[in-house]
Amino acid sequence: MQQTGARFWHILHKGRSYSVELIRRNAEDKTMTLRVNNQVYTVSVKDKMDQLLEQMGLGAAGAGKLKNLKAPMPGLVLDIRVEPGATVAKGDPLIVLEAMKMENVLKAEGEGVVKTIEVKKSQNVEKGLVMITFE
Repeated sequence: MQQTGARFWHILHKGRSYSVELIRRNAEDKTMTLRVNNQVYTVSVKDKMDQLLEQMGLGAAGAGKLKNLKAPMPGLVLDIRVEPGATVAKGDPLIVLEAMKMENVLKAEGEGVVKTIEVKKSQNVEKGLVMITFE
């Protein structure tokens, strides 16, 4: 891959040549609109953190509305910072999970109302376990 201009690249992949132009980049919803050999594509750009948040049920695909919070890894529930009926906003702490000898504060990535809490303090959880559901 070689950049040929401020918004232009030339890519060789598996013996094929591609001319790529970045038409638009939207940092908020992490998409890019590209022109590849005169065809326009809109692609989603996700890093490891975005993928982890989606696995936890906190991804941006829900348009800021929470569905559930899943354990991102095996661990021990140290603290639960919300209770059923609580309204949460983006960035609010939900659960403190100890994993690999580190305390991880799991925060809300959007808005929601806590419907149920599926775990208890001092409970061991496995990766992917639903810990909180939202209305």
